[in-house]
Amino acid sequence: MQIPLLKRIPWNRVNWTTSIFLAVINTLAVTAVPLFIWHFGLDWFQVGLFFFFFITTGLSITLGYHRLFSHLSFKAKAPVKLVTLVFGACAFENSALDWCCDHRKHHKHVDHDDDPYDITKGFMWAHIGWLLFKLGPEQPMDNVNDLKRDKLVMWQHRWCIPMAFAVGFGLPALLGFLWNGWVGALGAFLIAGVLRVFIVQHCTFFINSVCHTVGNQPYSSRCSARDSAFMALFTFGEGYHNYHHEFQHDYRNGVKRTNFDPTKWSIWILEKLGLVSDLRRVPDEKILLAEMNEARRRAALQLQEPEAITTVLGHQMHDMLTHLSERLAANYEALEKAMAEQVEISRQLIEHWRRETREFAEFLTDIDRRLLAAA
Repeated sequence: MQIPLLKRIPWNRVNWTTSIFLAVINTLAVTAVPLFIWHFGLDWFQVGLFFFFFITTGLSITLGYHRLFSHLSFKAKAPVKLVTLVFGACAFENSALDWCCDHRKHHKHVDHDDDPYDITKGFMWAHIGWLLFKLGPEQPMDNVNDLKRDKLVMWQHRWCIPMAFAVGFGLPALLGFLWNGWVGALGAFLIAGVLRVFIVQHCTFFINSVCHTVGNQPYSSRCSARDSAFMALFTFGEGYHNYHHEFQHDYRNGVKRTNFDPTKWSIWILEKLGLVSDLRRVPDEKILLAEMNEARRRAALQLQEPEAITTVLGHQMHDMLTHLSERLAANYEALEKAMAEQVEISRQLIEHWRRETREFAEFLTDIDRRLLAAA
């Protein structure tokens, strides 16, 4: 008797190499790692080794694969490129060339069929399904021609797999052996190797799934990307995904001073050390204009149904919404005109407009919440 679920799987489209690797890593992470800890416990060396490889691998993906190579958000000298390419390979997320090719397609075709991890195909597809199955033919890698001219990138592309196993698994095991013999080698392999790969990979996958499903859209609602301060805590600042999709070439994802973005801070420190340069930043005025435009769009949608607001919340709330919308429109037009005419705007006025815009956005969220509760 055949199981219906198994009959529905398109076996001829399974990416067997990736699927088997992910199955082994995930299985070992939830079985072998806890068993090892249960029998042998943990020591400070294993914990320290885990965090060293977790941070270097995670930052190599966010700082290197993502912001440097995919989006060209800054320029880096050879040592930075070399380190991020070597430890980026240890995430087992493919070579920088392949990773960037997929990611650039994602930004160009977000939420459509040509988006490799298209969220409209479902949460699990965006999270991991797109890696397990190849539903269409291989597309030409014609969007990474600039990276093909980079000798370090191409060197890593050729040696990515052996480099990943040697540095990502072999090096921790060797260090563990030198620390505590075969038990130390096994522990380092499982904790700084297997468990670290498991966590780094799923943190990356969550950006494709969670950050296109849950969160806020303060800068644009033209696509599904959302800001999630919670996810930023586990992804070195990558959780501010709505901002990133609106301003993908900015070296910052967490653009606010209070945003948790270790990748941004690392790039800033590297600039001070002279290892990177030409950091790309979106002007504050352009960011504010995007926030204003999104708030105006939300207000316009609410004002399309005045009866709902007046019936549930009263005429006073409707009048306040109308007044604040008109005020925001005036601010938007003033800012847009100043930018078009290249007139310098004072920092105080920018901050005032930003504060008003964010307070209005919170007001709109409150209206939505109260209308939903009354429905």
